[in-house]
Amino acid sequence: MKRRAKMIVNPIAGSGLSMKSLPKIKKFLDQKDLNYEIVLTESPGRGVQLTEQAVSQGFNEVVAVGGDGTVNEVINGLLKSKSEAKEKCVLGVIGAGSGNDFLYGMGLPLDLEENCRIVAEGKSRLIDIGRVYLDDAEECRYFGNGIGIGFDAVVGFEAKKLKHIKGPLSYLVGALKTMFLYDNAPEVKISCKDRKYQQRSLMVSIMNGIRMGGGFMMTPDSKSDDGKLDLCIAGNAGALRIFYLISQFLKGTQEGKKEITFKRTDRVRVE
Repeated sequence: MKRRAKMIVNPIAGSGLSMKSLPKIKKFLDQKDLNYEIVLTESPGRGVQLTEQAVSQGFNEVVAVGGDGTVNEVINGLLKSKSEAKEKCVLGVIGAGSGNDFLYGMGLPLDLEENCRIVAEGKSRLIDIGRVYLDDAEECRYFGNGIGIGFDAVVGFEAKKLKHIKGPLSYLVGALKTMFLYDNAPEVKISCKDRKYQQRSLMVSIMNGIRMGGGFMMTPDSKSDDGKLDLCIAGNAGALRIFYLISQFLKGTQEGKKEITFKRTDRVRVE
């Protein structure tokens, strides 16, 4: 089958890194004689629509050029497409974001040229995809890397507010700010097939990948093709203890700490 790739570029990913990288990406792909077209997203959610259009137009590869948000939109566009052609359409990723956690979790290189080489050579493999429903709604959303509930979600919002700090450092600063904003963990019910938890929880991370926030190793032993999701549940803790736990998450050594619970499952409900 002749390869046709649609490159969906988020121009603001990585504080403009994607646009700065675009000439290098084009130069490399042109040398490999890949048949591709480039389109830019203009607003949040636009990547989903552009991906659906690409599939219906007969493109058999859709490449996200940006960060984890761009990858997420392309994944949702692929899986929500009503075209039968989506069964043969492949996701590609060229990382140009702040965190690039999806790349890391899938075992893909973070180097731009290596990313381009894999896309150009058409290397691919099967991975799992998570599906999330909110309040029993019929409409779902898909994810490739993970879902954060609680502390790590707040960290993401705080990191976005930092205009002069970018990349993984912005998430670290966001985490330190969140220590003082999010000090009253809510009561959470977590139901898996064979186990139920009810406790005050700072955070529930549901992972297919390994890390979030450009460096926080949520589930270091997670595998993206084992048919399972890996949960990391963090119980309540004071600010000083949270500071200590942040250092453990950066190293992926939080397992065994009294506040931390790991669980592997294929289905989970969080209330």
